[in-house]
Amino acid sequence: MFAQVLGATTLGIDGMMITVEVDIANGLPSFDVVGLPDTSVRESRERVRAAIKNSGFTFPGQRIIVNLAPANLKKDSPGLDLPIALGILIASGQLAGEKCENAVFIGELSLEGKLRAVAGILPMTITAGKSGTNSVIVAPENAQEAAISGLVTVYAPATLAETVLHLQEIQKLSPSFFQAASETMNDTDVDFSEVQGQLIAKRALEIAAAGGHNVMMIGAPGSGKTMLARRLPTILPVMSAEESLEVTQICSVAGLLHGHNGLVTQRPFRSPHHTISDAGLVGGGRIPRPGEVTLSHNGVLFLDELPEFRRSVLEVLRQPLEDGQVTIARVNASLAFPAKFMLIAAMNPCPCGWAGDPDRECSCSTHDIRQYQKKISGPLLDRIDLHVHVPRINYQEMVDYSTTETSAVIRRRVETARERQCNRLKKYGLFCNAQMGRRQLKETCLLSLEAKNLLKQAFEKMNLSARGYDRIIKVGRTIADLANEDQISASHIAEAIHFRNQG
Repeated sequence: MFAQVLGATTLGIDGMMITVEVDIANGLPSFDVVGLPDTSVRESRERVRAAIKNSGFTFPGQRIIVNLAPANLKKDSPGLDLPIALGILIASGQLAGEKCENAVFIGELSLEGKLRAVAGILPMTITAGKSGTNSVIVAPENAQEAAISGLVTVYAPATLAETVLHLQEIQKLSPSFFQAASETMNDTDVDFSEVQGQLIAKRALEIAAAGGHNVMMIGAPGSGKTMLARRLPTILPVMSAEESLEVTQICSVAGLLHGHNGLVTQRPFRSPHHTISDAGLVGGGRIPRPGEVTLSHNGVLFLDELPEFRRSVLEVLRQPLEDGQVTIARVNASLAFPAKFMLIAAMNPCPCGWAGDPDRECSCSTHDIRQYQKKISGPLLDRIDLHVHVPRINYQEMVDYSTTETSAVIRRRVETARERQCNRLKKYGLFCNAQMGRRQLKETCLLSLEAKNLLKQAFEKMNLSARGYDRIIKVGRTIADLANEDQISASHIAEAIHFRNQG
């Protein structure tokens, strides 16, 4: 007999509907899965066999062929266990086929027949809803995540046996509904008020947060670079519903939502170790998975000790920094992963860390310093808008416990500046100054005569590239937005040039 059941898997960060076709015929007992199954799917044969037997059903001793369509794409989700098991039960006459119509089944099976959670439920559920199906059946641990989309009715049986009883309407399950979590931006335990001194660095990070700009911090060990970077998310604007859904989808595919109740509302902050590989940073693999740049989407990617990263790893950052996405091509598919993130990099001025320090003597030779700094290519540095020198704080700054601005105060200014940008750029589909292209610069960045003259001098003296020229205007536009001014003045351009020329 023949049976057909709908399942789902992920392709990149999107869901993909899978039609599970099962044919049972006379012949020597066998169980084959075709349609480009990966290892985790091929191994489902033994899980499904044991789950069916241990759930009180009969596993047919005939020739069983399972086809996963479309057959030209690799499938690697153990979530196909459940539709395969149900397809076998239908084909062997133990379950009526019409009971599974208009439903999508997603879940891994244990050997005793329990449903286990899988990664990527949210994008699968969204795709299922858009395809016109009425309901989705998932493991109990995935119920809240599946209900986020609100596009389909979600049921969460604990076992294969409960699933069959529900489909036969012998023991109907109650639908699962999304219960919003009570997360706020104040859930973090760090704040800018904890940073002593470093007023220039704080100002640079405020500008970066307001315009979505990339930042390089250069300073001696212990000057507070990491401390500053970790507090940047606390001054970024609250994510919109659309941004939050995008981030939650990415976390779902990456398997980072276990134990998380609902949408991710805090902006991502990723800080990979310098031993990370190219694929780990931008994504990849036989079946491409998102890398750190995608996991940082709508948030912050912090690269500490930047020169310690391999040169090849840093160079793959150039495309996502420019395009806001990563394109990974494989034989069967070409996938685009979103990667609109703020890059915050930190490094020492030399291998020992004390070059330029007024109190500590640098032990590095000129050659050592040159080789150390050459690890970072010019094209990559050109894509970083703000270069900030972070000096060691002195004793007086260390013991000064006078009240400093909190993250909440700074965030209010940042959100006001972002609101100005959104109103100005919404007709282009952009939401921050860092995303502007040449067209938007010409149409929205009005410079005063003095600002134009100053920019001309900087272009000639600093030998700026076209990209560097544009980025100074973008930063100047952000500074003007923070000052609530429509025109970019000479003072705004001067501050932008100052941050471009530091380090």
